[in-house]
Amino acid sequence: MKPFRYERADDVSSAVTALAEEPEAAFLAGGTNLVDLMRLEVATPEVLIDVRRLISDRIEELPDGGLRIGAAVPNSDLAADDRVRRRYPMLSQALLSGASGQLRNVATTGGNLLQRTRCPYFQNVTTPCNKRAPGSGCSALEGHQRDMAILGSSPACVATHPSDMAVALAALDAAVTVRGTDGERRIPVTALHRLPGDTPERDTVLARGELITGVELPPPAHLIPSRYRKVRDRASFAFALVSVAAALDVADGTVREVRIALGGVAHKPWRATTAESALHGAPATGESFRDAAAAELARATPLPGNAFKVPLARNTMVSVLLELLEEGR
Repeated sequence: MKPFRYERADDVSSAVTALAEEPEAAFLAGGTNLVDLMRLEVATPEVLIDVRRLISDRIEELPDGGLRIGAAVPNSDLAADDRVRRRYPMLSQALLSGASGQLRNVATTGGNLLQRTRCPYFQNVTTPCNKRAPGSGCSALEGHQRDMAILGSSPACVATHPSDMAVALAALDAAVTVRGTDGERRIPVTALHRLPGDTPERDTVLARGELITGVELPPPAHLIPSRYRKVRDRASFAFALVSVAAALDVADGTVREVRIALGGVAHKPWRATTAESALHGAPATGESFRDAAAAELARATPLPGNAFKVPLARNTMVSVLLELLEEGR
């Protein structure tokens, strides 16, 4: 690991200013992803600015019935919170499907959203990777493709976003609050992460120096039941080949409301808006679910080594929706 300087800022404002002024600085909270990347010399910050004690580690009620989650809330605390388990079960399930208990105790809500891809070429400094070294090429296009994207990719990058939590938050219409040198702003989780395009090195829309301070969940309304399912190669400590976060509300046999997001298939949590549009007002049947899933995946552009993800994503979406339909009866 390359030498670095460690600093603790006095408050959020000074932390944001310090990072904005240091071209080779990074925020440090739990460090479960950043420290790994530093060991691999994929990330080589000259300064680490510790912000964990500066941002909230509490889960608070919002006036409208939603929840505000401080960016320093550990993943384990968020998953175990009774309000989250009752009102937003898919979020708790997503968190519990990620990493290990030890890592969840340390990893923070803000850091989970900002974790980098687990693409093996991104993590191997001896191989070309446009995300790590812009302009060097994408090794995955002719290499190991099993874990790569099938939606929204580009010739510059086919990596996938690894967060389970972010997929659930995208389905729940959550928003992040961020603080930067120009003040505070609120960003929908669905708009936080970017598709790769020609600049895959940019994972998010955050400006230099912006710090996530919290996540806001809207009131659950009638979007219950909900569920998160993760399909992976082994039962623990594995990233998703495909995951589905879904919530379904049915009245008189008709879909009244539905929320669907996919993980393991794109450079960002993929909100399945095409499938949602197809299902609004449609009969709540297996046929409708299959048609909606097929419509969503019609845009898929799989590689030879991950074409299996298309039927896997389709079948997982249908299975989850059928289970939610039965649960809601």
